[in-house]
Parts: sequence; C-alpha cells; structure tokens
Amino acid sequence: MTTQHDPSGTVPHAGPVSACGTPYVQEPESYDGLLLAGFGGPEGQEDVIPFLRNVTAGRGIPDERLEEVAHHYRHFGGVSPINEHNRELKAALETELRRRGITLPVYWGNRNWAPYVEDAVREAHANGHTRLLGLATSAYSSYSSCRQYREDFARALLNTGLAGSVTIDKGRQYFDHPGFVEPFVETVGTALRELREQGFDSGETSVLFCTHSIPTDDAVRSGPRDRDFGPGGAYAAQHEAVASRIMEQIQLQDSPAGEGSTVPDWEVVYQSRSGPPSQPWLEPDVCDRIAELPGQGARAVVVVPLGFLSDHMEVLWDLDEEAMEAADEAGLHAVRTPTPGVHPRFVAGLVDLIQERIDAVPAAERPHMTDLGPWYDVCRPGCCENIRAGFKPAAAGLVP
Repeated sequence: MTTQHDPSGTVPHAGPVSACGTPYVQEPESYDGLLLAGFGGPEGQEDVIPFLRNVTAGRGIPDERLEEVAHHYRHFGGVSPINEHNRELKAALETELRRRGITLPVYWGNRNWAPYVEDAVREAHANGHTRLLGLATSAYSSYSSCRQYREDFARALLNTGLAGSVTIDKGRQYFDHPGFVEPFVETVGTALRELREQGFDSGETSVLFCTHSIPTDDAVRSGPRDRDFGPGGAYAAQHEAVASRIMEQIQLQDSPAGEGSTVPDWEVVYQSRSGPPSQPWLEPDVCDRIAELPGQGARAVVVVPLGFLSDHMEVLWDLDEEAMEAADEAGLHAVRTPTPGVHPRFVAGLVDLIQERIDAVPAAERPHMTDLGPWYDVCRPGCCENIRAGFKPAAAGLVP
C-alpha cells in the first residue's frame, strides 16, 4: 500500500510512515525502542523547589510563592510518588512486552525531573535505538497532557543534537481505550456495590469524576481545530464521554436485562487549579461540589480520579486530603477509588496500543469505547494550542 501525503503539512522528527501526516498510519512501522514520557516529581525535600522551578519555568514565579505549593510535597517528605509509579509502569510494560514476544526496550524520561526525556533519548541512541515510539503518561487531549509531550520530544532531539538521527512518533491518546476505561468500571462498580451493602442507596450517592482543571482558553483549543467539541473543547468532552461510558457499563452489569437504573447521579468536576483568580479555569471545583451535595439529598460521595493514571501528588493531596476533608465537613461518607496504576488490563491495553501502531491497524478496527475515538496517530495542525506560549517546535504532529 502506498501512503498518501497529507497536504496540510509535514511531521517533524517522525518515522518514515508517520512523516506523511495522515491521521492514522496506513503501513506497518518498524520501531526499535519505546519512550515512556512522564511529568516527573521530586524525590526528597531538597528537590522540591528546584522541581517547582522547572514546572513553572518562564513564568517568573518567585521561590516564596513556590513554597506555598511546596508544602503539599513536604507533607509527604518531599517525595512525589509519580517517579516510583513510572518505574513500576515501566517494569510492568517490559514484562507484558516480553510475554507477547515484542522485543522493544523501554526508555523512561520526564519533562520536569530526572531522568529527563533528553537522558532517555541519549541512552536509546547510545544503544543503537533510533526509531522510537513515545507513550505519554496522560490519556487526554490538552496542551499539558498531549502537545507539551510532543514539544518535549522535539526539544530533546534538538538539545541532544540527535534530530535527524533519532525519530520519535507518539502513540494515540487512549482516554477511551478499553484498557484504560475498564479498570474504572471495575473499581467504581465495586465502590457503589459496597456502599449499597452499607445502606447507601443510589439516590443518596453521588459520583464525582475528577480531573485536573486547565485554563478555559486552553480547554477550548484542545483537540483538532476542525472538530467542534463544545465549550470545554476535546479535553472536557473526552472526560464527559468516558465518565458516561463507565456509568453505562456499571448499569449494564447491575441490570443486565436493562430493567430500571441502579446507578447514582454523576458529573465531571475539576481540581488543582493554579492560575490567578482573574483567569477562567474549568469548573466546578470538586470541593465546592462536595459542599453542595448534602443539600441535594446525598449521604455518600464516590470520588473518582478519572484524569490520572496513578496516585501522584494531585491525587494524594487534592483528593485524599482536601476533598476528603470537604466531605467530612459536609457530613458525607466518602470513598476515593483507585487510579489504573499497573492494573493488568491497563498495562495490557497500553501494549495493545503499541502493537496497533506497529501493525498499522485500520482505524475502523481499533477498539474505542466512546464516539470520540479512536484518536489520531498524528496530531492535526494547531492541535492543543497554548495561546500564552505560542506554537513551539513539536514532534508527532502536523505543523504548527
């Protein structure tokens, strides 16, 4: 099969199959390494402020203000669990790849703390691996959760001088892949059944699907420009679609014949906003909604970290500390469900995605659990723009 070139642009730093820019690759690709890309986190008290300087680089935020956020990390000894979770995920991926006979070494690099993406790229090149498939530890579309990882890849290649010698493609967003969704169906369903056993019926329970808030300007620009996702852009639409699908699956499990509804009210809420009060961010805030639930007849709340792969700082602090405190103040019985972490179905699903890309599975045959998917192999022009920073060089997508 001959792959047709997408006339809207070219794809920098891409492998030969993805370079033509079609939304979905049409020919098998030969990779020799997998690049697991993470956010990064401090691993001791002395790392906290340097790490936060990296996260906020270019914004001119003084250390005094960074210290206001640092206390979240200091509460846990200055250690974010995110690096350890990525070590666990890397090991789980390696095990699953070996089990399937896929001989791809896994390299791990972060945006904001060691090991950096540049370190991973150098290591891969030193080992003779130059055709990398990137796998970001984020399931959704937005600037910070997708495009910025593509910028990380481009920056790493340029900073190391390996642009032209190493190529990096990026696996598709997997927000609605069964491997990501099914662990949530399992854990949310378990939480609701246990609440019923404790005497909380569906009419007295609310389910809050939580994700990181982002500036509204970024939200409306998430996803490709030629699709209308509504006022919250692809980011909000993806979360809403996945949450809806989770609750539908739970209802089918509880009522296979489709008789009656056994699921409580649910909604998507946001957390962890950090911008100035004058800047609009996605709402409602999780703690604000928790405070309102008793007035709507709720006695219990299930808090679901839908926007997160693992229990990192935004989960441990913003949900396990602040949201649970808000629930206690509201007199609600609260349960926080697990993140996918290294759930076997999630790990297997990630390897499914790797195999899918290697084999160039046609889009019509790719598993997805919402009408929004399957997402693109190659990001479309202008996807997930950050209007404050402009378009920086990015791999794995059509320019800009």
